[in-house]
Amino acid sequence: MESWRLRMERALAARLPQPTAVPARLHEAMRYSALGGGKRIRPALLFATALTLGLSEDEVEAAACAIEIVHVYSLVHDDLPAMDDDDLRRGRPTCHKAYDEATALLVGDALQPLAFQWLATDPALPASPTVRLRLIDLLASAIGTFGMAGGQAIDLAAEGKRLSLEEVEDMHARKTGAVIRASVLMAAQCAPDLAPARHADLDRFADAIGLAFQIQDDLLDVIGDVATLGKATGADRERGKPTHPALIGIAASQERVRRLHAEALAALAAFGESAAPLRRLSDWLLSRQY
Repeated sequence: MESWRLRMERALAARLPQPTAVPARLHEAMRYSALGGGKRIRPALLFATALTLGLSEDEVEAAACAIEIVHVYSLVHDDLPAMDDDDLRRGRPTCHKAYDEATALLVGDALQPLAFQWLATDPALPASPTVRLRLIDLLASAIGTFGMAGGQAIDLAAEGKRLSLEEVEDMHARKTGAVIRASVLMAAQCAPDLAPARHADLDRFADAIGLAFQIQDDLLDVIGDVATLGKATGADRERGKPTHPALIGIAASQERVRRLHAEALAALAAFGESAAPLRRLSDWLLSRQY
């Protein structure tokens, strides 16, 4: 994780516009948001999947940067007063607090197209136009109305309302799970000889991990430590957001994470020892305290 985190810091710093380029304030804010730390979980999933499939990190680095920069843009917009109204992100003032709301909007607007530019033009990704288009399609689908943006819309509309467990899990599958799934499947797309059955296994793995990750996040908002998390806790409860802990309680939510973890590991069985990177990463993701 630390190796991948450092790799992403270097890769993003090299790819993002320099803060001296016009418009300097916007470029500075983009770098502030993208290079402000973070676990880089989505790139880690992409790298771990690539290693599982015999690919090198160099071959998929641009895809890892694309998935991470889309995640960063979503955080910048989610933190805005019109959305979650957060003042702290990764232990620092959020983008709109460090700069201003208009700049934060533009940061998100500018980061998103960079992801697709990198997928279209990076020379280390597979040269096949079909693969490039599939990578672009996977990411676009993951962040659109049937993915991240749609999940956020459902989340905002659900504040103060009581949803069923099925509705909450559908929201999470879109808001968080879709981009996590794309992280795994974009790496799979770079392995041209991957059997359809193994692709389906990775899809099942990603679905289970994506939902479990969000439930763990919701648990940390209840039982986590502010200093460890780098952001305020209790926000979901204050806003009346429908979450697993609010709906079924802490113990049942923890059990749901355990069951989903078991499902994810079972989906990797056919890969044997080659899936060790994904198994180790899964173990960490679902036992993390930050």
